[in-house]
Amino acid sequence: MVTKTPKMTDPKMTDPKITEKPNPALPSGYSGQQLVDLYKGMALIRAFDERQLKLQRSGRIGFCVVSTGEEAVQVGVAAALEKQDWIFPTYRQHGMILQRGVSVTDMANQLYGNANDRCLGRQMPVHYSFKEINYVSLSSVIGTHLSHAVGAAMAAQYKGDDAVMVTFIGDGGTSSNDFHAALTFAGVQKAPVVFYIVNNHYAISHPVEEQCAAESLHLKGVGYGIPSIKIDGNDLLAVHQATQEALNRARAGEGPTLIECDTYRMGPHSSSDDPTRYRDAAEQEAANKACPIGRFEKQLESWGLWDDTQDKALWTELEQTMVDDTNLSENVGEPTWESLFDDVYAEVPPALARQRDEFMARESQFPRENEGEFPL
Repeated sequence: MVTKTPKMTDPKMTDPKITEKPNPALPSGYSGQQLVDLYKGMALIRAFDERQLKLQRSGRIGFCVVSTGEEAVQVGVAAALEKQDWIFPTYRQHGMILQRGVSVTDMANQLYGNANDRCLGRQMPVHYSFKEINYVSLSSVIGTHLSHAVGAAMAAQYKGDDAVMVTFIGDGGTSSNDFHAALTFAGVQKAPVVFYIVNNHYAISHPVEEQCAAESLHLKGVGYGIPSIKIDGNDLLAVHQATQEALNRARAGEGPTLIECDTYRMGPHSSSDDPTRYRDAAEQEAANKACPIGRFEKQLESWGLWDDTQDKALWTELEQTMVDDTNLSENVGEPTWESLFDDVYAEVPPALARQRDEFMARESQFPRENEGEFPL
């Protein structure tokens, strides 16, 4: 069933409750092809996450972060954005990159840190940055990007640009200093920004009930005068519709919105984490049953848009695509030594050029074994 988008909560309103649409017909405002494409977007993210975790476990990349269980949030938001909108992510919104059209190979290049990596191997894995889709490089420091998003929104407002910034934080991150600073400025300035609290119930291993005494995390926005709602983050269309409403508010000059997406992190916090140490099998099994991908697949079937044969073909194709596209990245050489110098300035100044030439002359006497190749 599709969750209705609840009304906005402001300081004078009560906590909205999630309700269900009883109408099993095709949702208003969506074509059948749009609905199928949204499902395929979630499946693409899941396939990429499964592939990158396999690569890390086999020692072919050093680190990764998966977003298993949170695909509806990423696809629902990304599908509602306009080209001019900007994304200020945490480390778990990489699925939005795929939804915005970046190739699997481009993303895998960053995981390998190879010569085709946009960052030329100078950022740790999962710290993506793609200028062409306005996807800003994330920071490992929790919450700092929220202030950046608000600053960019204020700049767009000042310039008269028709752009909205969207930014994300986890449940634990709502306790960070920058969360409160960002909401203060956004609320006062009526900045065109949408905040998403992705409440996946764990800040690494710390459950949400031990992080905050508030009845609901979205109520934190009310104290800053920001209209705030809580939605079912596993309901793809609820996320999409809430995002459209928030974007329309921002473009109309009505200021920011805070949206809490209630979801669940089905996988580990990162490839360095073992979730079985802090949550039991029963909890994991309940989360698996609430998986947003399986849930939306059943909806497509109920609308007569999808069947088991199509689904099996899709997942088979995606699995092969992941292997082929990530192998392309694995076979690219490392960034050149010269790029340490040439990538700093548009025109290399004479002093830096002399240092580069001296360095290259010295290092050329000690060639690296198997340079340009990655071990399997």
